[in-house]
Amino acid sequence: MSPLAFILCAAGAFLLGSIPTGYLVARAKGVDIRQHGSGNIGATNVFRTLGKPLGVFVFFADASKGFAAVFLAMRAAPASGDAASWFGIVAAVAVIAGHNYTPWLGFRGGKGIATSAGVLLALMPLAIASIALVWVVVFKWSRYVSLASICASASLPVFVAIFWLCGVAGSAPLLGFAALISALAIWRHRTNIQRLREGTEPRFTKKEKP
Repeated sequence: MSPLAFILCAAGAFLLGSIPTGYLVARAKGVDIRQHGSGNIGATNVFRTLGKPLGVFVFFADASKGFAAVFLAMRAAPASGDAASWFGIVAAVAVIAGHNYTPWLGFRGGKGIATSAGVLLALMPLAIASIALVWVVVFKWSRYVSLASICASASLPVFVAIFWLCGVAGSAPLLGFAALISALAIWRHRTNIQRLREGTEPRFTKKEKP
């Protein structure tokens, strides 16, 4: 496998991930999402600032970036050995990095949860189903989006390891990748963790109808 092929794969995935969906959607509404709520350009802040329809749209758009990058990389990989898996992992890391550190906004982007979900759907569908369950349970119990995302991220390498050891799915490279993006997602939530410890993190609440 040519190093150039991996470089081109990573560059293409990074550029796809760098499209700041939340920022662009908010700008179309005349809002700079960085100046509202948490200041993050991700789906959660768009949801809180501009409402459910746009928040859901941004989530699925960001998830689609991750899925498309990995899917296309694996399809373009040479049909030999573990090439598809390695191309998928390279694309996955690059697309998440592009989303989290988009050059179009001074290398400040989202936290990568939706994009990671799309990546995992392409690479490890069983894992995404498992961590989605963790997210729902923690969110229903706590009403903290950030806590649910942190717990789901932390559980990812655990589920991948279980599936791999049980012979259901997975591999050593995928486990390493799962550990990497889990650590990155938790790191990107470090300010949320601080607010959770201080008791100042906002809970998710439904807006009352007038």
